[in-house]
Amino acid sequence: MAKVRTQYVCQNCGYNSPRYLGRCPNCGEWNTLVEEQVEANSAPTKKATTTLTGLVAKPQKINEIDSTETPRVKTKLNELNRVLGGGIVPGSLILIGGDPGIGKSTLLLQVSGQLSDEHHRVLYVSGEESGTQIKMRAERLKVAGDDFYVYPETNMDSIRDTIRDLKPEYVVIDSVQTMQATDVSSAIGSVSQIREVTAQLMQIAKSNNITIFVVGHVTKGGAIAGPKILEHMVDTVLYFEGDLHHTYRILRSVKNRFGSTNELGIFEMHTNGLTEVKNPSEIFLEERLHDATGSAVVVSLEGTRPILVEIQALVTPTVYGNAQRTATGLSRNRVSLIMAVLEKRANLMLQNQDAYLKAAGGVKLDEPAIDLAIAVSIASSYRDKGTQPTDAFVGEVGLTGEIRRVNRIEQRVAEAEKLGFKRIFIPKNNLKGWKPSTNIQVIGVSTLKEALYLALG
Repeated sequence: MAKVRTQYVCQNCGYNSPRYLGRCPNCGEWNTLVEEQVEANSAPTKKATTTLTGLVAKPQKINEIDSTETPRVKTKLNELNRVLGGGIVPGSLILIGGDPGIGKSTLLLQVSGQLSDEHHRVLYVSGEESGTQIKMRAERLKVAGDDFYVYPETNMDSIRDTIRDLKPEYVVIDSVQTMQATDVSSAIGSVSQIREVTAQLMQIAKSNNITIFVVGHVTKGGAIAGPKILEHMVDTVLYFEGDLHHTYRILRSVKNRFGSTNELGIFEMHTNGLTEVKNPSEIFLEERLHDATGSAVVVSLEGTRPILVEIQALVTPTVYGNAQRTATGLSRNRVSLIMAVLEKRANLMLQNQDAYLKAAGGVKLDEPAIDLAIAVSIASSYRDKGTQPTDAFVGEVGLTGEIRRVNRIEQRVAEAEKLGFKRIFIPKNNLKGWKPSTNIQVIGVSTLKEALYLALG
């Protein structure tokens, strides 16, 4: 009988320690080490990578590999295709994370049904719901298909055997935290289990050219639960975000080996499932008040897509000793920095003012080009003077008050023009090398003080 020993494993990074430690010496997190019992001689012998049919992987000359044999597969959801970089890459391992109830299973159930309609064999493995429960949700979403198989199971050995017998082209694992590798003695959902299950799924995907979608739970901090190595092993990491009190959902790519990162897809949740939003800029601007103060529209670039978002600011005199700075959808440090620049370079007395800022619509913005719109919205609220409803702002604000150039300015201006904006303020250096359209007035500004004078008077 193998000897059983006790070890302590960090639930954040997977670090092993023979004794309990309050703080993990590897990642620095507190109270993350959990006791696990393992058999000393239970480690399996690693063999050469083989396919489910028993073929052993062999080295090939790169010039002899034909990439055209596995073209991307497009789904009926163009927003999902955009986030994935143009479609699903065969043989990839895709991780989708998000809050409970946000719609991860709904999205994958719809995608599975669409793929089966195109005569692709799909295996939906669920460790959280029974076959009857999945069928009830599928009927509500109007999902069906002769090549769509549902398999309620958590044992990885059984799942591997089923994949070998069924030979599906696509596999959905819902969720990775409920799967169990029999050669690992730790509890289901532990770091060791998640790491081994993901390694086995990766081996199945790469050696058999099967695309595998994996659902991952998230922690209270919003990160995918389990060791960080989980995100390093997979090909693509998608986050499904949104407010449970609103119908809009945002699918964001944070890692993609086959496309650009920070790509964005917008969906709307209905009773019969998720529908894609064709023009998200109109959604974010549809409830904007034309005569409101503290409002400025920015053309932000999310991946390869320009999106117009309203930035709102409310500046009021503080009643406490220290002024408050609150930001939703924006970086609080960025807001504090821009307010300091406004006070120093634009002569706005903001040190005794509370400031509350948000990006309307629940979207999160984190690129330098939004600086000018943040500054204009703060100055508009402070002076109690509104901006023109047909004005848009793009530019990075430097610490000396200069407006610095941003990338892909032609796409940003074209998106503002398409939605009916008459003027757009951009960095003066971005005017070089291209000719703006005559349907929108492009105003180049070099300093923050100049931009505020032209926008607010």
